[in-house]
Amino acid sequence: MLFMSMPAAGKLPSHIRGTTLLAQIEAGTAPTVLDVRSQREFANGHVPGARHIPFWALLIRMSQISTSLADPVVVYCGHGPRAYVAGAFLRASGFRRVMYLKGHFLKWRQAGLRQEVGSDSR
Repeated sequence: MLFMSMPAAGKLPSHIRGTTLLAQIEAGTAPTVLDVRSQREFANGHVPGARHIPFWALLIRMSQISTSLADPVVVYCGHGPRAYVAGAFLRASGFRRVMYLKGHFLKWRQAGLRQEVGSDSR
């Protein structure tokens, strides 16, 4: 199974490995990927196909997440804290399959996984 289900209350959130996510991206089967870092961080490199919405702007830009509440959404930032804030907000807004990129973008970059550069957000 590529996705782990949402854990019971009180347990750690679900994560997806970078290599698994990249394979899904390359196969055209990736979930919505949400980068919640700053514009500068996003422009310097991001997961291919990621939508950029800074964590502090989620409230006013929720309509830009064009997926159903039942579909998986992978959230990441540089190291984790902003993604966890964003993920909590997404879950409170009704998204049921919020997951996090394991190791966030730091590990993605360290692993040498393919990146897109520039500020074009999908």
